[in-house]
Amino acid sequence: MARGDQLARQWSIIQSLQADWNGKTVSDLATDLDCHTRTVYRDLEALQFAGFPIYNEREEGATRWRLLESARPPVPVPFSLTELMALYFSRDLLQMLRGTVLFDALQGLFRKIKSTLPPETRGYLDAFQQSVKVGAYPRQNTPAKGAVFEGINQAIGAHTVLSIDYYTMSRGRSGQRKVAPYRLWFFNAAFYLIAYCYQREDIRIFAVDRIHTLTPTDEHFVPPAALDMESLMATSFGVFTGEPVTVRVRFTPRIAGYIQEKIWHRSQRLQPQADGAVIFESEVAGTEEIKHWIMRWGGEAEVLSPERLRAEILKEARAMVANYETS
Repeated sequence: MARGDQLARQWSIIQSLQADWNGKTVSDLATDLDCHTRTVYRDLEALQFAGFPIYNEREEGATRWRLLESARPPVPVPFSLTELMALYFSRDLLQMLRGTVLFDALQGLFRKIKSTLPPETRGYLDAFQQSVKVGAYPRQNTPAKGAVFEGINQAIGAHTVLSIDYYTMSRGRSGQRKVAPYRLWFFNAAFYLIAYCYQREDIRIFAVDRIHTLTPTDEHFVPPAALDMESLMATSFGVFTGEPVTVRVRFTPRIAGYIQEKIWHRSQRLQPQADGAVIFESEVAGTEEIKHWIMRWGGEAEVLSPERLRAEILKEARAMVANYETS
């Protein structure tokens, strides 16, 4: 039997006992798990050995197994054992925050959680986590600077206007901006500042990692009564904002299934075709971000509209071919 299957089954036993204060018989657990009673006995014995507060009592001719919550070390917040375990498992999911001030704080939290668990239980959790791993994904190469991050938080709370030295990627240079910081936003493994830009006279989005320095000013601002992030980013395909445009893309039958199994944008509409292809339609803010998404699918995707997006991708494709052509 695979180690992952065994651990998953034992996890189910813990959840089942956690949820039922009356306890469960071995027969009940075997039925729930669709396995033999001997297997359940072995799992219960393994969990007890690992330090889980599992016990049994004879009641009305039947032996019932229960999870004794009071037997575990006290925790300053009323987390259940399974909630602590789930939180401990989430460490991998939070690797995207590595390099930020939040990551260090979370590491301290995980150390405290680990200290509340017996050594045997920690060993069990570490073994369980090997069967539930989060794959690698891109994250910021330069960490969000602690002083900048803290300065933004303070300015948001005090409604203080900031002067920032901001590097604009498209222009390849830094410049001073005066902004009223509204909110920090975490998206796609990076932090962004949602702020009113006095230079542009509109709400803009700034990558926190590209804010070199910031200085609080003597000015204060009145924040919007309700900054609706859902409405603000409704048409964005990522972090860009702008005038909405309707985009239609045909995906070949070979990858149509991949397109249909996910929600890529809240406005998307999928139109399956007779040949197995699918047409993706969505209203997005500008075409820059969705252009890169479309190009990741290579020749399996064809832009049907708008025409200017077709022209942009054709230009990119020709540049790519030129890079690989031999003289």
